Amino acid sequence: MKTTKTSRIKGLALAVALGAATLAGCTTTVPAASTNASAVSTQHMAIDSQVDASLLKLYNQVPGSRELIARSKGVLVFPGVIKGSFIVGAEYGRGALRVDSKTAGYFSTTAASLGLQAGGQSKDVFYVFTNTESLNQFLSSTGWTAGVDGNVAVANLGLNGTIDTNTLTQPVVAFVLTNVGLEAGVSVQGAKINRLP
Repeated sequence: MKTTKTSRIKGLALAVALGAATLAGCTTTVPAASTNASAVSTQHMAIDSQVDASLLKLYNQVPGSRELIARSKGVLVFPGVIKGSFIVGAEYGRGALRVDSKTAGYFSTTAASLGLQAGGQSKDVFYVFTNTESLNQFLSSTGWTAGVDGNVAVANLGLNGTIDTNTLTQPVVAFVLTNVGLEAGVSVQGAKINRLP
């Protein structure tokens, strides 16, 4: 009698456990496409947040940059581009293109350099498209390279502490910000930019 009661309790417990496992499997199984879309959406939100922070830093550190970007046709922002090097240097970053203050696409940037340089650093890189033609050329490319597919002028500050006026007439103007401010004499030539999913 006692054995039968114990067997029933064990059987009932097993049935409850199997039922719970089956229900858990049904409620937590998510199609792979849905999972991938969710991961991409999370990455995009993170990039947008970093882009906002980088733009604010640019506006605070470079007088006249807010007005330049407000007049521009678009700005491509790469926050926290990582550069690591030891003989052969490599850079990588992800960012977003803003047109009329709205995100118009997500992109990656890569670059390589040779030389006896060790260490790593992070920087924010901005490409400001000052006219419609330069923006359309960028958007129609399947892989855009700075200095090859479009001439890029690196912004410098004039004696009065604002952006050099010669720079403002160029179709694409680049800003490179490090932790200490606007980097002068830097080159973005050869940086390869590709669209992200």
